[in-house]
Amino acid sequence: MKVVVIGSGIVGASTAYHLARKGIEVVVVDKAHQGQASAAGAGIVCPWITSVEDPDWFSIARNGALYYPQLISALQNDREENLGYSVVGAMAVSKNDEELDAIESRILERKDEIPEVGEVTRLTASEAKQLFPPLSKDLKAVHITGGARVDGRSLRDAMQRAASKHGVTRYSGEAKLVVVEQKVTGVEIDGEVIVADKVIVTAGAWSKELLAPFGVEIPIEPQRGQIIHFQLPNVDTSEWPVILPQNSYYMLAFDDSRVVVGATRENGTGFDYRFTAVGVKDVIEAALELAPDLAESTLHEMRIGFRPMGPDILPLLGTIPDLEGLIISTGLGASGITMGPYVGVLAGEIALENEIEIDLTPYHPLRATQKV
Repeated sequence: MKVVVIGSGIVGASTAYHLARKGIEVVVVDKAHQGQASAAGAGIVCPWITSVEDPDWFSIARNGALYYPQLISALQNDREENLGYSVVGAMAVSKNDEELDAIESRILERKDEIPEVGEVTRLTASEAKQLFPPLSKDLKAVHITGGARVDGRSLRDAMQRAASKHGVTRYSGEAKLVVVEQKVTGVEIDGEVIVADKVIVTAGAWSKELLAPFGVEIPIEPQRGQIIHFQLPNVDTSEWPVILPQNSYYMLAFDDSRVVVGATRENGTGFDYRFTAVGVKDVIEAALELAPDLAESTLHEMRIGFRPMGPDILPLLGTIPDLEGLIISTGLGASGITMGPYVGVLAGEIALENEIEIDLTPYHPLRATQKV
C-alpha cells in the first residue's frame, strides 16, 4: 500500500510517522508555506482545565493529551531527543476566588475518571509566584501536576526525521490531486505524477484551496496568531508551569530561559504574513498584565501562525463520499498542538481502513454543508 500525505505540520508529520512505523510506503509533499501553524506554535497539552463543554471536542482533546507519552516514547526509541516536551504542570490563574472555585470543581470532576490530571492544589498568590516567579502578585491559582508543554516546531521536526528513518520519502512543492472517475489516484508535483492508493490532506489552512477545484468545499479559514518569545538571561525556566488566565492568551516557559506568550486570534486576515503594531501591542500588554516582571526581559523572537479554523471547534476528519481514496484531516484551530499527533494517528488508521476507537461522525469534513 502507498499513501501520499499532503502537508507536514504536526498532523501530517504524525500521520506519516504512524503509517511508516506500520510498514506502509509513505510519500510526504509539503509546500513549506510561511505561517504554518505548527512552526509557530508553543503548545499546551492540558485539556483538563478547559471550560469547553462540547463532549466531542473533549473526547478527542483528552485522547490527544493521553497519546503524548506513547508518542514521546516512540520518538525516543528512534533516537530523537530534541522534542520540546515536558510535563511541568499548569496553573489556572485569576484574582477572582469564585472563578477559581468553579475551575477547581471542574478539574476534580475530571480527575475522577482521568487520573492523568494529576494532583490538584489551590494556591495563594504568593505560592503561585514561587512556581512562576514573574507572575503578578495578585494572581491566585489552581495548580495541577498533569499539564504539559511542547514546542510545536521541535516536535514536528522530530517526527519528520523519525519518519524518514522508517523510509518516508519527502517532496518539496505544491501538490495537486489527480482524480480519475471520482477517485483520487495520486498527486502531481511540478509535472511529476505520484500514484498512490490513498491521499491524506493535512495541509492546514491551505487545505481549502487544494480541494476546491474538485468540488469539495470545506469551511476552513486561516486565523492569524502572533506570538512573542521573551528571554530571561541566566534564569532557569525549565520547570515553570503553563499559565492559563481566564482569556484567550497563555504563557509557558522552555528550557532555554525563554517565556512564550500568545497568541492573537485574528480572523479575516487571509494569509497576510505580517506582524502588526496592534497585534504585538496586545501580546505584550497581555504578557505584562500576567507577569509584570517580564518588563525587563529581552524580546527574543516573534512568530506568526495561521490556524486552520473550521465551522466550529471540532476537527475536520474523514473521507469524502464523492472522491474515493481521499482523507481530510484539518481544522484543529487553536487545539492543534493538543490534538494534532493523535488526529494524525486517526487519519492514518482511516487510510488503512481499520476500526476507529471513536465515533468520527461529529468530525465529518462536510458536516457544515450537507447531512452526513
